[in-house]
Parts: sequence; C-alpha cells; structure tokens
Amino acid sequence: MHGTVTVVDKGTVRVHSYMAPDDSLNVTTQLIETPARVIAVDAQYALAYADEVVAYAKGLGKPLDRLIVTHAHPDHFHGAGRFGVPVHALAAVRDQIAAQGDGQDPTGAVIPAADITPTVEIVPGTEVVDGVPFLFEAFSGGEAADELVIRLPEHGVLVAQDLVYHDTHLFLGNNDLAGWQQAVERLAAEPSYDTVLAGHGLPAGPEVYEELRRYLADARELLGEDGEAYKKAITDRYPTYGAPFLIDIGNEYLFGARNA
Repeated sequence: MHGTVTVVDKGTVRVHSYMAPDDSLNVTTQLIETPARVIAVDAQYALAYADEVVAYAKGLGKPLDRLIVTHAHPDHFHGAGRFGVPVHALAAVRDQIAAQGDGQDPTGAVIPAADITPTVEIVPGTEVVDGVPFLFEAFSGGEAADELVIRLPEHGVLVAQDLVYHDTHLFLGNNDLAGWQQAVERLAAEPSYDTVLAGHGLPAGPEVYEELRRYLADARELLGEDGEAYKKAITDRYPTYGAPFLIDIGNEYLFGARNA
C-alpha cells in the first residue's frame, strides 16, 4: 500500500483514516466503521489511491454503505466512481461538481462526470446511520466555497476534512483567509471532540486549531503579490510540513491564469 492508514478506535465506531502519499497532496479518505457497515468520506484524487482505499474497505468485511463528498475540489471526488455506492453531498457541492464536467486522472484517463457527480442530497441536521448519530453541518467560505462537516457527537469525532489541515501546507486558492479563520474558531468552540479528522494529513486532536490559527496568520502576513516569494517564505517558516505542491496549486488561482 502506498497510502498510510491510521485507525482510531472509539468503541462502537472505528475510524480508518487513509492518507495518500505526498505526491497526491496527503489527501485523506475517512472510512467510518459502524457495527454493520462502512461509510466513506471523500474519494481521493488519483484513481489508483481510490482503489487502495476501496480494497482496504472491503477487507473490513462489512458492506460499503455510501460515499460522502464534503466539497467540490477534485482531490476529494475524482475517485468517487470506484466505490460503487451512492454518492452523497450538500446540494451546493453537488451542483459545483456537476458544473466542472469530466475529470482527468493523473495518468491522463478521462473520468466521466456521471461517475463523480453526487446523486443523493445531504440536508444539514442529524441522521442516524446503523444506530450512530451523524450530525451534518454546512460551512460557507474558507478553503472552499461550501464544505460539509460531519460530527459524531456520541464518539467525540469531528470529520472536518479541508477546514483542517494537519502538518501540511494549506491550499489558499479560494482566497478567503478571513472565512477560514472564522471557520476554525467555529470548530474550536466545541472542545468535546477529541478526534479531529483532517482533509490533508493525519488525524489530530483539538491542538490542531492553534496550529491552523498560526499558519493562517502567517499566510496573511506573508501573502503579497508574488507567489514564488510567498512559497519561499511560508516553506521557510514551516520546513517540516508536507505537500508543498498545494502552495503551487493555490498560487495558480491567486496569481496565475486561473485567477485571470
């Protein structure tokens, strides 16, 4: 296996957090194992890594129930068709994914839009799945225009995905540092969640919020008019952080043709 799996045992729920290698931005898929089924959250960018996740999930010996896509960035939904289950998302996220059309795997293979567009709408609120309450919460602004956060209140698990990065560089292409800072404060206001699942990086605890606060403040200080200068400054300040290519992708939106 090329990815890294971290298992968090919460009694009647176990979380299997799959983190892709650095060459695929340390993006994560969360496999939430309930007593009788597995719920997947986000689907990887590279199809090969999505296949690794699916193979691991099948090894748990329980059926995959659904795939939940939290937001409309391709590194979280390109592999959706590999899971072979209904794809769930907020209506706004579904529409944003549909508007992008076909995708493209790093190998060059075309990913048909029909394979990756969610078909089941998530309505914010609580849904009990296999006896486990899942609290679905919509966030606007920050790392993406619209994002889904999932709370498992009985187990202290917060599936934050791309509102939280852990020991990896941040993608700033949405150009909403203030919104992201507000989202972090909103998440940090509920300290009862002792397991925080990041969209990039390994699972963390509530201490990750202070790390995010610091990085976002530094980004606000360092981000000027020159993307290369920003990348050098932020990597000098965070030399051990993974996935520096996330900075390059963000810079394309902030300074390059994608921002034109």
